[in-house]
Amino acid sequence: MNSEYNGQVASCVKDSLIGFVAGIYGGIAVVCVSQPLDTVKVKMQAFPEHYKNSWLCLKKTWLKDGLSRGLYAGTVPALVANMADNAVVFCALPFCQRMVSWATKTGGTEHLSTSQHALSGSLAGIFTALVLCPTELVKCKMQAFHDMAELGRINLSPSASGPYQITKQILHSEGLRGLYRGFAPTLGREMIGYFFFFGGYEAARSVLTPRGRVKDDLGPLATAVAGGFGGAA
Repeated sequence: MNSEYNGQVASCVKDSLIGFVAGIYGGIAVVCVSQPLDTVKVKMQAFPEHYKNSWLCLKKTWLKDGLSRGLYAGTVPALVANMADNAVVFCALPFCQRMVSWATKTGGTEHLSTSQHALSGSLAGIFTALVLCPTELVKCKMQAFHDMAELGRINLSPSASGPYQITKQILHSEGLRGLYRGFAPTLGREMIGYFFFFGGYEAARSVLTPRGRVKDDLGPLATAVAGGFGGAA
C-alpha cells in the first residue's frame, strides 16, 4: 500500500515537472505572437477617445513608439506573467486532476469525464491568479504609460516606465496590497476561463480521437487544433 502511494506521488510530481517546463516554453511562444495585439487591446480599453479602431491604434503606436517601446511595451512583465501562468497551471493541473479523481471516485485521472477535466482546470486557475494579478498590473501600466504621459495624466520620466520602477512605485505608495488590486475579478476570470478552456480542449480531443483509439494517440496537429478550440471556448 505504501509503495503504491509513493508511486502515485512520484507520478504526480513527474507530471507536474513536465507540465511546468512545457508551460514555460508555451508562455514564451504566446508572448512572442500575441504581445502587439495585447498592447492594442489595452490601449483601446484605456483610451477609447484616442483610438477609433484597432488598425489606427496599431499604426499610431508603431509610428510613434516603434516596436520595442511601442507594440512590445510591457514584454518583460508579460513574459513573466505568461511563463508563470502556463507553468503554474500545467504544474498544478495533475494534482488537481488527482484531487477531482479522488473526490469523485473515478479510479484514476484517465477515467475523468470532460466536465471533471474542466473542474480540474478551474481549480488550477486559483494558483495562476495568485501569480498573474501583480504581473498583469505592471504590464498594463507599462503599456499605457506613454499615452498617459502624452495626455498629461502623469508626470513621470521615461526612466520610470520600466517594470522594476513601476513595481517599486506601487509598493511604495500602496504596499503589497496594491499589487493585488483587482484580485477577485482575476480569480474569477482564471477559474471560469480555465474551466471552459480545459473543458473545450478535452471535448475536442474526444471528437478528434478515432474510434478504437485513445486521446493520447492524437498527434501534435490534432492536439494543437484541440488547444485552439479550448482557447476559443
